[in-house]
Amino acid sequence: MQNSYTWVENTLNDYMLMVRQVLDDYFPDKEPRRYLYDLVPAYPNRAGKGLRPGLCIATCRAFGGSVRSVLRSAAAIELYHNAFLIHDDVEDGSEFRRGLPTMHKEHGVGIAINVGDAMNVLSVRTLMDNLDAIGPTLTWLVFAEIEHMVRESVEGQAMELGWVRDNVCTLSEADYLRMILKKTCWYTCMHPCRIGALIGSGGSADLDSFNRFSYYMGAAFQIQDDALNLEGEHARYGKEIGGDIFEGKRTLMLIHLLNSATPREHGRIRRFLTKPRERRSMSEVSSVYDLMLKYDCIKSARTTARHLAGAALREFHLAYGKLPDSDDKRLIESIVLYMINRDI
Repeated sequence: MQNSYTWVENTLNDYMLMVRQVLDDYFPDKEPRRYLYDLVPAYPNRAGKGLRPGLCIATCRAFGGSVRSVLRSAAAIELYHNAFLIHDDVEDGSEFRRGLPTMHKEHGVGIAINVGDAMNVLSVRTLMDNLDAIGPTLTWLVFAEIEHMVRESVEGQAMELGWVRDNVCTLSEADYLRMILKKTCWYTCMHPCRIGALIGSGGSADLDSFNRFSYYMGAAFQIQDDALNLEGEHARYGKEIGGDIFEGKRTLMLIHLLNSATPREHGRIRRFLTKPRERRSMSEVSSVYDLMLKYDCIKSARTTARHLAGAALREFHLAYGKLPDSDDKRLIESIVLYMINRDI
């Protein structure tokens, strides 16, 4: 199994290297360098999993498409992803990203936001240049997919930020899954698969057939990511351990805790969540974490992630089953188990 995961990581890395080569052509070599263009490559060049462009490229190739035809679309998805990360880090007050200080911690909030904005603009150019590779019809259809991806993502982010701002403590698992459908699943798995299939099939694929597979996969990925935030090793995970508790994020673990705690414990947690992040102490964070252990919140979340991964594997055969066997088809299936068994 470990050899299989190594193969998944190596293949995703290979696809990510291709995407980075494309992105290098879109990073302007002009002023203002110090305050903008020298900073744009920072997040994309930090070591990441490459899940989103990997799914896009692999799905395209599984349909018989070429890497060349899909690379700019995969690069656009990766650039949007990194722009989201910069803005998310500002909104959440995060301190580390991929093992290094976040953009706003290193360069200030204003510059960080502007760098994220620039990355969104540069993403548009990569999509415009699709015209030469895939023609006007597919280029427009990819634009439509990207527009929906971005809209769903900002709506999901709004839900999460609103829950934190208003200190909402009456959420259910269904609320959480609805939020990550919007915030995570559409841009992490659903649209990368849809865009890859769109280009690889020349527009003939039924794109909605990928929605259930990639939703289950994306939800399992996000829950695992939230669990790693509590139990991972900082050096490998790349973000501050326990940062989600500091930020008051309504993860599945926190929602489970709020619904399981005694009235007295619930009151303590609610008072902690009322405080701004900078006034929350490590001892308070540790106390919330201990309560999560008491009520098996992390264990329960991981069980949910495994169930979702199992559902994704069943849906994989419906979405990809009719395609001929290939390394890329096998890669997509293997990613499901890799994502929920990873430790980074």
